[in-house]
Parts: sequence; C-alpha cells; structure tokens
Amino acid sequence: MSQIALPLAPESAGPSRIVIGTANAHVADALARPESWPFRTAVLTGPSRSGKSLLARWFAQSGRGEAIDDARSLDEAQIFHRWNRAQEEGRALLVVGGEPPWDITLPDLRSRLGAALQLEIGPPDDEMAEELLYILAEQRGLPLGADAADYLLPRAGRSFSDLEKLVAAIDRLSLERKVPATQSIWRAALEAVHGAEEPRLL
Repeated sequence: MSQIALPLAPESAGPSRIVIGTANAHVADALARPESWPFRTAVLTGPSRSGKSLLARWFAQSGRGEAIDDARSLDEAQIFHRWNRAQEEGRALLVVGGEPPWDITLPDLRSRLGAALQLEIGPPDDEMAEELLYILAEQRGLPLGADAADYLLPRAGRSFSDLEKLVAAIDRLSLERKVPATQSIWRAALEAVHGAEEPRLL
C-alpha cells in the first residue's frame, strides 16, 4: 500500500493523502503517463468520496496537464471549448465526471470524451479500507487503537463514503461522551451509521 502526499487546508473534508490500492492503482499509473492517452484526454469516474478530486489536483499540481473537476456541474459547451483549447496547445486534459454512468447530451463532447481513456475507481479492498480508516481518524486527531480495524471493518459498509461517516460518528460520540474511542464507542458509531443491525457481522 502506498500513498501520494497532498497538503490540504485543515478544514478540508476527506483524506489528506491519496491512498493507492487495488481500487485506484491503475488510475494513478495512468495519470503519471498522460502522453499515452488517446488524444491526450482521460475521463475519471468513481464512487462518491473516492478521491477523484484529490487525484485531479495532484495531476494538475504535478504539471502533467490540466484537470476539470466536477465536470458534470459545468456547461457542456464550456467543457468542449476547454477540450479544443487543450488539443490546440498539446496539453493533456483530465476530466472528472463523478459517478458512472455520465450521460453527455452534447454530441461533439460525447464523441470526444468517448474516444478518451476511461478511468474508473473501484471500491476499496480490506487493506485499502484499513489505511483509509486510520488516515481519516488521524486527520481528526482521533486516536484509534491497533485493533480498531479488526473490529470495525468486518461490520462497516464497504465504501469510501461509509468509512468517512463511520469515523465522523466515532469522533462525535467520543467527544460527546468524553471517553476514549474504544469498543463501546465503535459499536455505538456503527449503530448510528448503519442502524441497530450491523450490516456485515454481528
């Protein structure tokens, strides 16, 4: 398991570092080699909170090319003009399209992005989820014991957003009750996020 450091403001939500695992290793590898992209263009999609914006920021800050984050919120004609400009200037363009599928209505843009390299982030596996759990806790200044992952991950929902919600709930309950984040807090946080029935293991 590796990471890409990316300094963020303290109030930024989500991981402060990009965790590279089975879900996104192929994406990180492709972003490091934009010269191999068809028409020097790539479209990045993936689940909510999966680090798409972090990867786009790393790509742009590394000087490898231009990134259009949250492209679905932009006017499609504007994206098409930026694609044209990037082509004219010989610059790589990464377009972040949110969760798949992305239905593009402008025919010219749909054909251009359809011919681009398609990159999709998958769900985190156990190793990656554990790394994310501890990074999210560290960012909040929340001490989690070494056995936290063994207890929490088999019982937690397996998505990037689920892990964020779980760590936030642990932090909130620990502060409210003024007690360390141990197993009683972990269980209460699981119930707060998933309901009385833990979704994966009782």
